Amino acid sequence: MNILLLGSGGREHALAWKLAQSPSLAKLYAAPGNPGIAEEAECVALEVTDHGAVIAFCAEKRIGLVVVGPEAPLVDGLSDSLRAAGVPVFGPSQAAARLEGSKGFTKDLCQRAGIPTAGYVRTSSLEEARAALARFAAPYVLKADGLAAGKGVVIAATLAEAEAALADMFGGAFGGAGAQVVIEEFMEGEEASFFALTDGTAIVPFGSAQDHKRVGDGDVGPNTGGMGAYSPAPVLTPELQARVMAEIIEPTVRTMREEGNTYQGVLFAGLMLTADGPKLIEYNARFGDPECQVLMMRLRDDLANIMWLCATGRLDELDEESPEFEAVYALTVIMAANGYPGTPEKGGAIDISACDQTGARDQRHLKIFHAGTALKDGALVANGGRVLAVTATGASVTEAQAKAYAAVDAITFPTGFCRRDIGWREVAREAEV
Repeated sequence: MNILLLGSGGREHALAWKLAQSPSLAKLYAAPGNPGIAEEAECVALEVTDHGAVIAFCAEKRIGLVVVGPEAPLVDGLSDSLRAAGVPVFGPSQAAARLEGSKGFTKDLCQRAGIPTAGYVRTSSLEEARAALARFAAPYVLKADGLAAGKGVVIAATLAEAEAALADMFGGAFGGAGAQVVIEEFMEGEEASFFALTDGTAIVPFGSAQDHKRVGDGDVGPNTGGMGAYSPAPVLTPELQARVMAEIIEPTVRTMREEGNTYQGVLFAGLMLTADGPKLIEYNARFGDPECQVLMMRLRDDLANIMWLCATGRLDELDEESPEFEAVYALTVIMAANGYPGTPEKGGAIDISACDQTGARDQRHLKIFHAGTALKDGALVANGGRVLAVTATGASVTEAQAKAYAAVDAITFPTGFCRRDIGWREVAREAEV
């Protein structure tokens, strides 16, 4: 079948790379894509906010599946428009995508369905939010209700910091995303990510990961969209994964269906592993970035077929109980442009030829995924905040980390930087064994 992939980041490059390996694929298109995605797909100029143009393209190219990479088109309702035109879509409806599009919506659903999560208050004005702070103790967790590119969360150590952050949020620091703010109790524990695929009824687990949100080594500095990740996350044991499915994922899918918001696609649960068990931090309605990169490096099955089964309500026809992953660890290091997560420095030259010369870049154990890149006069340059996702596999997190950083060190990117401690928790645990 012909497939249209929407998006232009590292997540989409990883999806394109894996979709291109699918025996069920005839032709892969990507809109708008990037130089890395162009190695796997035919990149086309489509404005995803123009639903009519996307539908017309699908008709012209006989698209059998649309894969929506980022969250914004989902929240905008593109999947609804495509389904109405008879085009199968991997990605939830606009109503179902509220699980990501509104923190408050998800917290209310958790309350109705008895899903373990942090205590919270929804606020719609600065005065209301400041008053609500009295119900919580430091540190204060403040979340812009809407989409904020992964940067709308502030953990304030003091009351003064919390009040200042609230003033920023309601003052427009996150645009319309901060028109409402959710204040939550702080949860103690270790964070992990869990993924599941669903067609609205059938549900299958789709792996685990741990990412690194803070910009600096040692988890310091402001939050980012993610500076690196590894998969699987051993801290999320089989027993804990079973609890996550039973206590968090399954009640969510069931409640959404019962309330008329059937969810189809990938459900990405950000979890806190507390002393009382796993609790939901938040949901994403698409694959994480950079978690997608490490998941795709390990996936053995036909991604196009799995996504098509999800999109057409046939996930129960999957040959095995759940998708198969290679028994290795994958780790990705984000190389970002100077200035990120603030204003990134664009246009910096990038040279990855030292990796190319070994032929390793296209082997299964090492892959450089393009995130924010562009071609200028035929040369590769930075064109965003997160620029490259250097991803490697190994028999341990320690081995995967060493391979990834060896590749990082072979790349010339003078106006870029990266964290040097991706995977540090698991590397430390492996050293103790």
